[in-house]
Amino acid sequence: MSARTLAIQVLARVRATDAYLNVVLDSLLSETSSRDPRDTALVTELVYGTTRRQLSLDYAISRFADRKLDSMEDRVLVALRVGAYQLFHTRVPARAAVAETVQALKDLGVSRAAGFVNAILRKLAALPGPPLPPESEPAEHLSIRESHPRWLVERWIRHFGRERAEAMLVADNQTPPVVVRVNTAKVTREALLAQLREVGLEAQPTSVSPVGLTLPSVGRLEDVYGYAEGLWQVQDEAAQLVGVYASFPETARVLDACAAPGGKACHQAETHEVVATDLHANKLPKIEAEARRLGLTERLRAVAHDATLPLPEELGEFHAVLVDAPCSGLGTLRRHPELRYRRKEEDMGRLAALQRRILENCQEAVPPGGLLVYAVCTTEPQEGQDQVEMFLRSHPEWTAEPPVLPAVKLPLSQASLRTLPGPEGWDGFFAARLRRLY
Repeated sequence: MSARTLAIQVLARVRATDAYLNVVLDSLLSETSSRDPRDTALVTELVYGTTRRQLSLDYAISRFADRKLDSMEDRVLVALRVGAYQLFHTRVPARAAVAETVQALKDLGVSRAAGFVNAILRKLAALPGPPLPPESEPAEHLSIRESHPRWLVERWIRHFGRERAEAMLVADNQTPPVVVRVNTAKVTREALLAQLREVGLEAQPTSVSPVGLTLPSVGRLEDVYGYAEGLWQVQDEAAQLVGVYASFPETARVLDACAAPGGKACHQAETHEVVATDLHANKLPKIEAEARRLGLTERLRAVAHDATLPLPEELGEFHAVLVDAPCSGLGTLRRHPELRYRRKEEDMGRLAALQRRILENCQEAVPPGGLLVYAVCTTEPQEGQDQVEMFLRSHPEWTAEPPVLPAVKLPLSQASLRTLPGPEGWDGFFAARLRRLY
């Protein structure tokens, strides 16, 4: 099976089932584990690149298609997108991009559409570049050029200004670096950095997180030094900063109330006793498996629980609570590009209401003097700063209290942690550190 055939299969399945792109890709790649690493890299590039540029590709395809794109069979539309992506965004020669994409469609048993796809791709190949709306319509121009829905472009321009919004859109279409968090329960960052360099990996310390390393482009992460030994865990630098910012006292017993997939729970378990709860019981085995790999099972317990409901008494008392609330995920669009097309503007209000219920419930579990960190992986103020300000107005017994970390210069906005996609290379996160006074 060629790289293009597999890419079409992955994207067609994602379109048909609304599954997560990375899950489908990993599943299909694992079925062909003997594949040449260069093929795997090409499949990954085609799948993620095509998804990141989908609106722009569809805008170009629709200029020449004699039918609505939504009416096309999944594999046909996906093949057109994959072909157009190669033409506009890779160095693959146009003749090869067209011929091999059409052949991939034939290999999938869709020969009847080969002529249609071939004709459109040949017309696209004749263009000097991807067609775009006029720059006199800035929101529409940016929406198509950077493949983000227009409502989101307009929202970001309103919240962050044109220059920053454009930087965020551009950053979302970049391939994110491989960033790992050092498991400080086993090794220091300096020691792991030296070990990685000894085996030929030119890792670099992250710019702000004191426990992060950026790895060069690698193949299977499971084959990288330190994975099997549990010396590190994959986690974006911005997500690491949430754990650093929390700065829970060493003696604190910690509740992670919305723990899946478990990165922040494992981060806390390096130094604290942690109970990690999640609504979805089927996600707990992954948290437990990571805790085993990292050697943290004695300090981390995973339990199924709905964070909108009171905590079972048998879980005991907690001195600190981390609420990594379910959110729109708009800060992680470079890692999960399909989300940008699935999110709707009305989702913000629905998610904010859910977050409020979780926050109101979890604050009940914190004793006087205890801490609560509220975090979301989104750029959206309604889910972040606005949420916390509303909570503090209605709860005089709580106050915002940033940590005292003289050795770390965190990106703070007032007392809160705030990172945005952009030239800094971060995902978008918001976190507030709150202390219960009485």
